[in-house]
Amino acid sequence: MKTSDFYYDLPQELIAQTPIEPRDASRLLVYHKNSTNIEHKHFYDVIDYLQKGDVLVINNTKVIPARIFATRLPRTEKTIENNTEVLLLKRKEYDVWECITRPAKKLKIGAMLDFGKMQGQVVGFGEDGIRYIKFIFDGVFENILDEIGNMPLPPYITHKLEDKSRYQTVYSKIDGSAAAPTAGLHFTPQLLQKIEEKGVQIAKVLLHVGLGTFRPVKEDDILNHKMHSEYFEVDELNAKIINDALAEGRRVICVGTTSVRVVESAASEEGYVRPSKGETQIFIYPGYKFKVVKGLITNFHLPESTLIMLVSAFIGRENTLAAYNTAVKEKYRFFSFGDAMLVI
Repeated sequence: MKTSDFYYDLPQELIAQTPIEPRDASRLLVYHKNSTNIEHKHFYDVIDYLQKGDVLVINNTKVIPARIFATRLPRTEKTIENNTEVLLLKRKEYDVWECITRPAKKLKIGAMLDFGKMQGQVVGFGEDGIRYIKFIFDGVFENILDEIGNMPLPPYITHKLEDKSRYQTVYSKIDGSAAAPTAGLHFTPQLLQKIEEKGVQIAKVLLHVGLGTFRPVKEDDILNHKMHSEYFEVDELNAKIINDALAEGRRVICVGTTSVRVVESAASEEGYVRPSKGETQIFIYPGYKFKVVKGLITNFHLPESTLIMLVSAFIGRENTLAAYNTAVKEKYRFFSFGDAMLVI
């Protein structure tokens, strides 16, 4: 199976640069798996497609302001201030982070960086240009990061984000992501309340979005692609909520590809979710047999990405590309701040 099999043509003007207000006013393409019929709605209409007894699985990770800028030390007359960009991906120890840096080639082991409120030292290398940086600071690291950090918006978003909270879901709770689980950005507290009042249960899982969000599939054959590792958790309470639904034939509907990756990583061959936590490198592409997921709420993803491959595993590659081409024709907004798709 070729990476190019998952390509579609997207006009640049359909890449959303700013979020819609209010959150649930974005458009919603409803794709019916059994009939392949498509409806065009707004996201607040999603409640009409949810049934009493459904379980909606959300990822309550919280994006950290992971994009920070530094000046290389020692300073000289030729020093350009804040000329090094650092993107925090994953905490390895209390004061050591896995990072992407730009420019990277000059940052050898031992290189020192000044972030203003703290300093950092390169202490190791990883694959694909990864640097491990040990941070030196007084006080609480998270508080310093809140002061100096920027939201790590994807490179295709060129407009400045005026409100940092718009790159967080309203239910974000646990710090650790380098990017938002964007399907969840469409929910408002009021919409979630109405959904629960309808008798839909909410199951909360965790996946910290990491390097994979920024890494394209470079291999011609998708089977040669090395999937990134991300931390996930499912606790006993939320595993039980999901398993009870499965046992009773009720639907489990995941909000976002990250929630899909969690429940399928935690799923047994018998088709129930085990309470678990750790790293997952699960790669879901056509041919994968889903053990848990019966429905999906997702955004529109980049061509040739692992995310469009996951959607293609759920409804088929040709069906996915047909739905995406319909969305292009109807001028839906794409990617992180774009519109949504419900597969039911």
